[in-house]
Formats: sequence, structure tokens, C-alpha cells
Amino acid sequence: MNPGYTLQMNYRKIFEELNRNKYIFKGLLENIDDEEYLWKPNPDKWCLLEIICHLRDEEVDDFRTRVQYVLETPELVLPPIDPVNWVKERNYIEQNYKRALNDFLRERERSVEWLQALTDPKWDNQYQHPKLGPMSAKLFLSNWLAHDYLHIRQIVKVKFDYLIFISSEDLNYAGEW
Repeated sequence: MNPGYTLQMNYRKIFEELNRNKYIFKGLLENIDDEEYLWKPNPDKWCLLEIICHLRDEEVDDFRTRVQYVLETPELVLPPIDPVNWVKERNYIEQNYKRALNDFLRERERSVEWLQALTDPKWDNQYQHPKLGPMSAKLFLSNWLAHDYLHIRQIVKVKFDYLIFISSEDLNYAGEW
């Protein structure tokens, strides 16, 4: 990077990436049979069904809600969330995989449409979190995209581990994970 060059956040680029990731998730997760989407590398890890339910609920109840709250009413207390406990509370393992995936993809589309329709958003608005301190709309938006990347990595790892499980082959020839 050139000295003196300042990077500025390109919000439209984030919107585009969130939209592009919808297709990445779809490509990674559609047309999977129940044996694969229910498989777990060990009991305390999430299967693909639990991951997609998590993504769907985070889309609606966490990221889109939080960005909207901080943009429009940063002085209000954010609704509580508990994504880790939602896995059991919302009974992810019993949900319909195809419906959960389609619901997530539809909600992502709604999110991107909403973001693209914003006029003069106040990205620097801040919510004063009692434990974490000031949290801007920009912070939540950036973390939304980061959350995608973390779960894309997680999904690929589950699929890699599942391949090891079903093939019983040494996969080191492919390269190091």
C-alpha cells in the first residue's frame, strides 16, 4: 500500500459480497442428502443442518436487526440474542434442511435488498453496549460479512471431514488442510 493512502470502507462492496456469498452458500449446501447434512465429526460440533439454521437465525435476529437498530435507533437497547443456545432451544437438529436453506437464502436476499435501498445511512451511529462499549453500525455490517467467511470455512471443513469419513482414504495427496 502506498504511504499516505487511506482506505475507506466501501459499503456497496460489502453489500455485493453478502449477495455473492448467498450463491456460495447455495452451491456448498444444496442437493445434500440427510446422511451428509446430519453428520458430525464429533458430538460437540455442528452438522450442516445446524450451521444453516444458525445462519438463517443470525441473518434475521442478529445482523440485520442490529444494523437496523444502530442506524435508526442507536439509543435503544438491542434485543437479546443467544446463538449458541439457539441450537438446542430452537431444536435445529429436527428442522427441515431444505426449508432452512431456502429460508436463509430468501432472508439473505431480503437483507441485501434492504441494505441497497438505504438512503444516507449513518454508519458511524453507535450503540453503547454495557460490556463491550461503543458498537457502530459499520462494526455490525463488517462483522456480518466476517461471519459469512467464518461459516464458509466451517462448512468446507465439515465437508472435508465428511469426505475423510466416507472414503476412509488418506487425503494428504490433495495437500495439507
